[in-house]
Amino acid sequence: KMAGAFAYESSEVDWCEDNYRHSDSVVEYYNTVSSFIFFIFSPLMLYLLHPYARERSWAVHLVWTMMIFVGLFSIYFHMTLSYVGQMLDEISILWVLAIGYALWFPRRHFPNFIKNRSEFSILVFLTTVFSTLSSFAKPTVNAYALNCIALHILYCLGLELKGCTNPKVLRLAWVSVGWWVLAIGCWLSDRFLCNFWKRINFCYLHSIWHILIVVATAHGSTVIAYFDATHEIPYALPEIKYWPRDDWPVGLPYISVKGSSRTQKKC
Repeated sequence: KMAGAFAYESSEVDWCEDNYRHSDSVVEYYNTVSSFIFFIFSPLMLYLLHPYARERSWAVHLVWTMMIFVGLFSIYFHMTLSYVGQMLDEISILWVLAIGYALWFPRRHFPNFIKNRSEFSILVFLTTVFSTLSSFAKPTVNAYALNCIALHILYCLGLELKGCTNPKVLRLAWVSVGWWVLAIGCWLSDRFLCNFWKRINFCYLHSIWHILIVVATAHGSTVIAYFDATHEIPYALPEIKYWPRDDWPVGLPYISVKGSSRTQKKC
């Protein structure tokens, strides 16, 4: 039974892309290849966020380190469509979200019985362990549950933006939401409109989802890190910058942390 869990196509999940069309050893070729985008963005974000992590917490690096594992497990899953591959892929995403919640969830929204971030992190850890074990009960619903968590993240982001007047932050927030809408649109369309895409011979929306969701994560996590730096780092004046050049119309956003004891904070 254990060997069967590792077997090719042992997962109940099968995406729209034709299986074995481009390789005898790779089930979903383009879904596999597109997962390499994680290996491009993750090291770059680790580098760009290093100054912020140095001031805030080295745990910041766990987010994008785990994203490397998400990419690795995504490659394994789409290469084999195995049950083990599916679970590794989905559980790694769950733990990325858990680390993000433990690190960045605003203190003022903590439950009343939580006194500090350490206690909140323990709560998140226990909840994630329970969710990890529960994910084996009905694996076919895991992906939907993970995407629903994004709705709560959007809600929390909306609360943070209510009092924000910084046009650069507001612009990045809307761009982040736009990337996410495009990404989730590709995911849902691949899942539910597969017959249509097969008729026009375009079954690559899940591979496009991989690219868009990494871009959306890079943008969205930068917005969240901006508010976190404002609240959590004493005397910090965070600023959103873009790589490779701040004056280019398109770039990868990151946080620059500056300030002194006389810093006047504002969104």
